[in-house]
Amino acid sequence: MLPRLADGRACHRLIVPTSRALSNAPAPTPNAPSAAAPSSAADLELLLRRGHYSNSTHRFHSLFSFLSHPSVLLASALHLSRRAHPSLPTPPQPPPSTVAAAAAALSSPSSHLRLLLPSRIKGQPLPVPALPLRLALRCAASALDAVFAPRAATFAYRGRHAAIRYLRSIPSASWFFRVAVSRQPFAPRHARRLLDAISSKVDDPGFLEFLNELFVSDAVAFELGGSELGRGLPQESELTATLVNIFFDRVDREVMAIRKEVHKKHPRMKDESVRHTPVRVYAVRYLDDILVVTSGSKMLTIEVRDRVIAALERDLEVKVDRLESSIHSAVSEKIEFLGIEFQAVSPSVMHRPMSEKAKRARKKYLKMKAEKAQELKNARETRRKKLGLKILNHLFKRVRRGEEFEFDFQIEYEVQQLFKDWAEETVAEYFKSHDHCRYWHRLLTSGDFLSLNRVRDQLPPALVDSYDKFQETLNRVLMPMGGHDMIEEERLAEEEEEKQYEKRTIEDLTELKMRANVPIDLVRKAVKLAGFTNSMGRPRPIKLLLCLDDADIIKWYAGVGWRWLDFFCCCRNFKMVKTVVTYHLRFSCFLTLAEKHECTKRQAISHFTKDLKVANDDEMAEVHFPTEQEIRMMGDKNLCDPKPVDGALTMILVRLAIDDTSYPCLAHFCAKTDTLLYRIRLLQNRLNVDPLNEKKWVHGLSAIHESLNKKCLPLCSMHASDLLLGKITLQDIDCTQFVDVD
Repeated sequence: MLPRLADGRACHRLIVPTSRALSNAPAPTPNAPSAAAPSSAADLELLLRRGHYSNSTHRFHSLFSFLSHPSVLLASALHLSRRAHPSLPTPPQPPPSTVAAAAAALSSPSSHLRLLLPSRIKGQPLPVPALPLRLALRCAASALDAVFAPRAATFAYRGRHAAIRYLRSIPSASWFFRVAVSRQPFAPRHARRLLDAISSKVDDPGFLEFLNELFVSDAVAFELGGSELGRGLPQESELTATLVNIFFDRVDREVMAIRKEVHKKHPRMKDESVRHTPVRVYAVRYLDDILVVTSGSKMLTIEVRDRVIAALERDLEVKVDRLESSIHSAVSEKIEFLGIEFQAVSPSVMHRPMSEKAKRARKKYLKMKAEKAQELKNARETRRKKLGLKILNHLFKRVRRGEEFEFDFQIEYEVQQLFKDWAEETVAEYFKSHDHCRYWHRLLTSGDFLSLNRVRDQLPPALVDSYDKFQETLNRVLMPMGGHDMIEEERLAEEEEEKQYEKRTIEDLTELKMRANVPIDLVRKAVKLAGFTNSMGRPRPIKLLLCLDDADIIKWYAGVGWRWLDFFCCCRNFKMVKTVVTYHLRFSCFLTLAEKHECTKRQAISHFTKDLKVANDDEMAEVHFPTEQEIRMMGDKNLCDPKPVDGALTMILVRLAIDDTSYPCLAHFCAKTDTLLYRIRLLQNRLNVDPLNEKKWVHGLSAIHESLNKKCLPLCSMHASDLLLGKITLQDIDCTQFVDVD
């Protein structure tokens, strides 16, 4: 029996639905059956395979009727469990009299939990739900989302990229603070307040009792203020995100009231000719992480912070670290939120004007590009002319030999017209270039003695007039723009430049934009902690990976690289992450492969190529690591949120040399039996480092629970590849069916 299970009845007595509860379940009809129809295996598989943090697309009344009959859910889930794991014994079909017993079994989640003990004595055990309970948690999350998601605040985000994009759009930020929730378990007092909030919208004692039993049996157990929420870790339930959003709804209502009061006191001016920055309050909440930004005074920000903290401590009984929740200047200081640094900067910092050196380099590049295009065009013209001359030469030789040609038209006229068109096109293209015209004008007009007055007086007038007419023709043809026109153009260019400078100066003095940057120090510390680089910052091999296959080594590096690229693609200095993936991770992979095969780095590069190609089972070359072209083209154009970061950097799958294929694949809804055994090795256990120690660990880096260290799981080739590449997480694996291997 799990801890806290003995006092479950005492905790349950404190949860009573209020009299004003609203019922969202459909009213039963007289001819309706007493139990809901069991869902098919495809429906349950689709329900469990949805995105971990996507909005609910199922209608509430169908899910609620499904949840209101836990015996049906249990029967369907157990049927799917037997399909996914054929080695499990098939129990007999329960008679109708045992429906109540099945419902009672599901209402007690402790019967569907397995307690994983840690590899070290000081660690805490991890309760992991089985597949039937996971399906029940997913159904409960979908049902609650259908009720509470439409009522949620607009700034309560379920995706990281959406929250970051909103923060970057905040104009003229002056002050900000992050509500630092102290690391604390979600205690029974928090569960009581959460269930009270749910009972105010859902009037179903059976459903509330089921949620209460989840907390009593530790089937849903998480900590507030940590870095595990929203990461897809096995210690996080599928129901956690939904419950956290419902729990913090009271704080969201308080923030909405504050924003409404501030907007009412400081309305926006209707006169567009006056540059005015109104006082505003902006907020972003992602699960238990809250950031508030203001464009007013510091006293207003202090008042907002005190009200938000008071709402957390009074209404939710959540401990807040007031020292870490201090107010920072948005202009002169940086703040870290969701693993990214934010700071308000002027528009010139975000979009720097080109320096004189950059302008000269751009002009040089454009000139070289135009010259290269002209060379290609001249080459085509040359080949065309040579071909024409060959044709004419061939025809001329045949005419000299006395051969006659019969044409319906005069070929001489056609040839003349062709050469005339070529000549006109060449001259027109030549005179389009101002550089060529100025060059010949300078050669024909500079240093001529006929421009001297003492010489002109001694020459015949006819010669002087001819010279003047020649100069006028030169100026008209080769210099279409006179000196006055050139001066006027230069003056207009200077005025335009002054207007642009004035506009940039006014924007820098009156506007601010939020900049999102990758925390460079944390990325360097993570790269060094994992062993990608040495003390000098150069790539090095990771010896722990030498026991893996070549394909698994490349997939592990590719999984880390793709996660980092997807996670930081919305940052301003994304180029730094590209460099880390392109150089450090790629060459660390080459060095690891070279160390494994006892060869040089050049030999490894020549064998696997620069794109790290590896042969699959069909002897076809596959590329898993992001290529240089793909990395170069990546940016903030991906509108979908990245996959949850499930600690890929801290987990390594080691393939065991065991030929026993009797174990089924542990991936949900996979019935394959041709599997391979993999052992999980965690980075924190290998380094003997506590992830809670920020001095030795990377701040904000998630870590998988240490009870999974050295656990063995059978996986088929497809799901093992997906787990390494990050297409699935450990939440998609049945962690209750680990294999014990000595």
